[in-house]
Amino acid sequence: MKKIVLSGLVLCSSLLVQAQSIDKLITVKKVTEIEKVLAADDMQGRRAFTPGIDKASGYIESQFKKIGLQTFNGAKDYRQEFSMTESKRKSLDIQIDGKAIDAGSMISFSYQPQVSFTEDSPIAVVNIRAGDTFGPKFYEYYQSDKNLLVLVDESFRKILPNIQHMGQMAATPGKNTVVFVFGPTEATHFSIEATNTITTNKLNNVVGMLKGKSKPNEYVVFSGHYDHLGVGSPAEGEQHDATDSIYNGANDDAAGTTAVILLAEYFKKMNNNERSIIFTAFVAEELGGYGSKYFSKQLDPAQVMAMFNLEMIGTESKWGKNSAYITGFEKSSMGEILQENLEGSVFKFYADPYPDQQLFYRSDNATLAKLGVPAHTISTSKMDNEPNYHKASDEIETLDMNNMTEIIKAIAISSSTIVSGKDTPTRVDTAKLR
Repeated sequence: MKKIVLSGLVLCSSLLVQAQSIDKLITVKKVTEIEKVLAADDMQGRRAFTPGIDKASGYIESQFKKIGLQTFNGAKDYRQEFSMTESKRKSLDIQIDGKAIDAGSMISFSYQPQVSFTEDSPIAVVNIRAGDTFGPKFYEYYQSDKNLLVLVDESFRKILPNIQHMGQMAATPGKNTVVFVFGPTEATHFSIEATNTITTNKLNNVVGMLKGKSKPNEYVVFSGHYDHLGVGSPAEGEQHDATDSIYNGANDDAAGTTAVILLAEYFKKMNNNERSIIFTAFVAEELGGYGSKYFSKQLDPAQVMAMFNLEMIGTESKWGKNSAYITGFEKSSMGEILQENLEGSVFKFYADPYPDQQLFYRSDNATLAKLGVPAHTISTSKMDNEPNYHKASDEIETLDMNNMTEIIKAIAISSSTIVSGKDTPTRVDTAKLR
């Protein structure tokens, strides 16, 4: 009986120490300090291939060094570099049935220096019609390997500014051209003339790790993406401030990157991880998840026990404070483990309430998930009504820093048994993935 009582006291003492430690290590002050740097105007929206993304990388690297993380796989530094080809449009001229299309109604995606098509060329005309679900249709055509002229119904014009902010880059660029024109519904006769500047440059993830004590070859990943949309025009930012053209991305995803940095500090100070932990800030998520795709190729997926991808956790979820959701909740047991570890607390994880948006496949968890890793995104973003999503108004003033701090604490506590090796989530059944 004395042994049982003693064990209970030790357990309670351990939990108390953890609670006290986390309140000292993950604070509103620290969360705010990091978030303010990453979402500052001088980061210029952290768009890939800009000085702003390099500055953000340098800051994250300095934080990893300050914390004392090791580099990944013995790398010389925290930068995980890879090459990307970028295409910048110099000119685009389109005529459809004798009418010139204005610049504000069209956009092209091509890695060819010169583009020239008419109705007699090998190019197909397709439509996104009123009533279609825009997202899936857009990505179907955007990711096509065929030459396409896509005629988009006028009802979708409000989406065009978001598309025009998409940079164009690829690790393995295709040879085709896809052109979107908003307004026309038919194109019997047309001409498309375009010139593009093609360059190849390097981008980098920022990756650090804590080696596991007894299970160093089993990995747990905490990730977020540090890139965003960059700088637009003042008119595009008018919903916030007519003079503001910087897309700061405070929630998307400076919030997730802030969490990764604080979780790295927390687990370093706790010094009790039996499994190795990898902390990574991905680049080029906004352009197609290229950073996470490259990162995933550097790992044996069988050795990755879990991935916590943190995406837009700076606002309250649809359930209010002290809550978040997990994409693909039903695809592994990871969500159940996290819920169990938070039993008795005020915080709760929920299943993704927006299954129709296919969020499980749209963030940086997707590549590893498709390889069977229990890789999930944790978010609070109200995807049916997030007022600042991909807008210049996504600034730190719109975030709930106290709630965000509690979310980061909940992730730290709920992941502890996976980090310790006590719990191992079931694998994602790749045969059941679409």
